[in-house]
Amino acid sequence: MRLDGKVAVITGGAGGIGRAAGARFIAEGADVLLVDVSQAALDEAATSIGSNRVATCLADVTKPEDNRRMVAEATERFGGVDIFLANAGIEGRVKPIVDQEVEMFDRVMAVNVRGVWLGLKYVIPAMQARGGGSIVITSSVAGVGGAAGFSPYVTSKHAVIGMMRSAALECAPINIRVNTVNPSPVETRMMRSLEAGLAPSAPEQAKALMMSRIPLGRYGTPDDIAKVMLFLASDDSAFLTGGVYMADGGMTTS
Repeated sequence: MRLDGKVAVITGGAGGIGRAAGARFIAEGADVLLVDVSQAALDEAATSIGSNRVATCLADVTKPEDNRRMVAEATERFGGVDIFLANAGIEGRVKPIVDQEVEMFDRVMAVNVRGVWLGLKYVIPAMQARGGGSIVITSSVAGVGGAAGFSPYVTSKHAVIGMMRSAALECAPINIRVNTVNPSPVETRMMRSLEAGLAPSAPEQAKALMMSRIPLGRYGTPDDIAKVMLFLASDDSAFLTGGVYMADGGMTTS
């Protein structure tokens, strides 16, 4: 019960990684607020977890008032916030920079970067009031390298690493740790979308090509990533802040 008595807020909580992290956190004793933009998806996620320690919050992370309300609901329901998993993200479209829509770039940056920044802005004071805590931001292998056709997504995932490092320095004096988890491709809806974008007529070939670049020979599972997030959320990682933690099957070793 590594999270006994803790309260966790998870954005993107209805997605594959968010749902897996919610289940893991609850199994380790936490109360969990899942946050997402679809109530139907949130209800499905909460039902799949099957616990009276999970609650849901319909919110758009790009809006300041929704982030403020997210924190208020966690405080009203569970007493505060000890863990913040800034996990909400979108992939955008697979296109070269010259063909990419400006509106799509702005949308990816709004969700993946502005959404994380707003979450930090409103979570940090609540976490400080509880005496500290742990913030885990979902970046990506795309946050430490480049990929043709993915410029909005790659840019956003680089950006949150810089944001994490600034937040880690600001938050260390108030006992709040901040780190990123950087997954390789994971078996989720997002990867199905990206595979179809890379090879519309043969997405399975795109998947095979990406798997060939992972030394362990497979995509990660949502639970693979959730286990790393659990470690960073718990006191097992009490001396870790400002770090970039690859969960990539060895994909970035070369």
